[in-house]
Amino acid sequence: MAASPVTILFVCVHNSGRSQMAEIFFNHFARGSATAYSAGTHPGDQINPNVVQAMAELSMDTSQKRPQFLTQEMLDEALRVITMGCNVEEACPANMVPTEDWGLEDPKDKPLPRVREIHDEIQRKVEALIKELGVVTNAC
Repeated sequence: MAASPVTILFVCVHNSGRSQMAEIFFNHFARGSATAYSAGTHPGDQINPNVVQAMAELSMDTSQKRPQFLTQEMLDEALRVITMGCNVEEACPANMVPTEDWGLEDPKDKPLPRVREIHDEIQRKVEALIKELGVVTNAC
């Protein structure tokens, strides 16, 4: 993981839903001006199929994404660590560094319409984060 001037790390337990969506939205909107990564403490085998479908509806490709294990190196390189609302006190070593928790509902086992609502909430939070960080984007 090569750090850019602004590196954000999104963390949740399985890295198969919320943190993946946040990473994809952040990198899409930041357009290389900043970088986001995501990881989990107990990564799943694949991204949640409803997350894949919901993101595809927005032309956001998840085909190359796989859940990955959270490492100390990722924590060390991140300007900010954001957890997704997954009881980090109990399951996430990210609480050893300053973190911000977004308290998002887990899309696991949720119907596609609810997953869409969750990704809309994540998108709003990511856009606000980019604005807060002063990341210059190439958005229209």
